[in-house]
Amino acid sequence: MNKKLIALAVAAASISGAATAAEVYSDETSSLAVGGRFEARMVMADNEAGDSKVTDASRVRVNIAGKTDITEDIYGIGFWEGEYKDGEDVDNRHINAGIGGEFGQVRYGKTDGSLGMLTDFTDIMAFHGNEAGNKLAAADRTSNNLAYVGSFDLSGNNLTVKANYVFTGENENANGTYDVDGYSLAAMYAMDMGLAFGAGYGEQDGQAALNTETGKQAFGAISYTIGDFYFAGLYQDAENTEVHGLNVEESKGYEFAASYTMGDTVFIATYNYLEDSNNDKDLRDSIAVDATHYFNKNFRTYASYKFNNLDTDSTVGITKAKTSDEFVLGARYDF
Repeated sequence: MNKKLIALAVAAASISGAATAAEVYSDETSSLAVGGRFEARMVMADNEAGDSKVTDASRVRVNIAGKTDITEDIYGIGFWEGEYKDGEDVDNRHINAGIGGEFGQVRYGKTDGSLGMLTDFTDIMAFHGNEAGNKLAAADRTSNNLAYVGSFDLSGNNLTVKANYVFTGENENANGTYDVDGYSLAAMYAMDMGLAFGAGYGEQDGQAALNTETGKQAFGAISYTIGDFYFAGLYQDAENTEVHGLNVEESKGYEFAASYTMGDTVFIATYNYLEDSNNDKDLRDSIAVDATHYFNKNFRTYASYKFNNLDTDSTVGITKAKTSDEFVLGARYDF
């Protein structure tokens, strides 16, 4: 694989939302691209009183990606992405910069952890899904994060590795906001025949009720693409994580996903399950289906429905609203 293709592969693995970005400036050594989305989302679900309610979950995201050549083989990068919802402050999803080359990319700032590469196997729905793949903050997108990603061609197949360390990131639960240190690492191997698989592990301090425990989680994922069909599975085994605002000492979960592309329309179904292993209680249990129609590369509409199998007896402290089914209609413009 030549240098240009390696850089593109690494960028695709490490910069979310930049795939549709448009270049707004370039010279002999530098370039700047702007991208994002406008997304209208109408969510219909029951509230705490059990009454049906329609919620406007619309949002806008904007990202700016910069790249400059330092030498023939080394380049510098910077990335910012913000999200805004009505009535809320701007959420700075990414603020980072770093250096890249044939070895991969090293970034520092607010950026992705390593386990998101694995949850992406099954996190393919327009709105729902990814309930069993909840990640520790250090393994997800967080600040004060030093991250590495590399993508390597191996005889036509591709190996992607990621590793990150969070020096003093921030997490938040019912007890307030507190500092956490942690790390995660993952590897993914994709074969030309359509089979891909990966595994990863993460740890993070400052977990459980008194923020004194160490959270641990391991992920395994596999997928297979054949023609217009895609199938994927994800498994998680974790200790001292937070689900529904509750501290869970031991949990196990999995997600299955399948999609079928018919012309310009994609149909997706997922099943999510996560259990509190110590107390034999369900934490997540849902089936979701959606359909997305792509009018062109910039505009799509979708409908998504989640069948929630939880009830208020599933686990201690779960609220009535968290047991509701959900129906979502959305329209998304990418730029």
